[in-house]
Amino acid sequence: MSKSILRVVLLGLLLGTGAAKAEVSGNYSMVLLTENFPPFNMAVDEKNFAKDDGIDGISTDIVREMFKRAGIKYSLSLRFPWDRLYNLALENPNYALFSTSRTPARESQFKWVGPLGKTRKVLMSTTASNIKLTNLEGANKYKIGTYKSSAVSQILADKKIPFTESLRDQENVSKLEKGEIDFWATTDVVARYLAKQEGVSDLQTALVIDEADLYLAVNKDTPDDVVAKLQKTLDEMRKEGVVDQITNNYL
Repeated sequence: MSKSILRVVLLGLLLGTGAAKAEVSGNYSMVLLTENFPPFNMAVDEKNFAKDDGIDGISTDIVREMFKRAGIKYSLSLRFPWDRLYNLALENPNYALFSTSRTPARESQFKWVGPLGKTRKVLMSTTASNIKLTNLEGANKYKIGTYKSSAVSQILADKKIPFTESLRDQENVSKLEKGEIDFWATTDVVARYLAKQEGVSDLQTALVIDEADLYLAVNKDTPDDVVAKLQKTLDEMRKEGVVDQITNNYL
């Protein structure tokens, strides 16, 4: 290859790189997905589909402010079920999903921005239950219900502990009340919120399984500079007290 041709090729590569960066900073847009996971993210009308301003919650408000400050365009949808959203974010560039627990099993599947909040994975039982647990392995012989493709179901699967899955986590409230399951494997804040919605108050935490931070899980093909910009913006929001302020608005 002659020097003149080489210069043309290199110039083309440089111009192409510059155009890509301009696109990311200017017209770049992301698709954000979430589910009903109150009080972190939820539809204002409590239905299983909502878009943009029809969605609120702690994580939603944090993510919305983060993207606004970072100057990155986005569309926001709340849908159902979780496993469908999870696969969409896993398979499509520039897609992201929240509020997602950052677990070892998921670590290599996404790029991560966060934390947006903290939560505990627990086994819930009724207050009338006499079953005492000191560790997760002790639950192996009991009936456990959880939510399809949830982080806590992955923990149970890794421990080879049998469980049944529901498409909607609310279903486990009635299952627990009716004695169809002995324990509900779930997230503590969410469990109490859902139980309250169903008029159930006689629940207790039987065992704390794990504590985890909630993140924005970003598809791995999303440009690194976009992820870095979002993380920097979130870190600045936390230093300014904005994250705490948003959280306190709901709690």
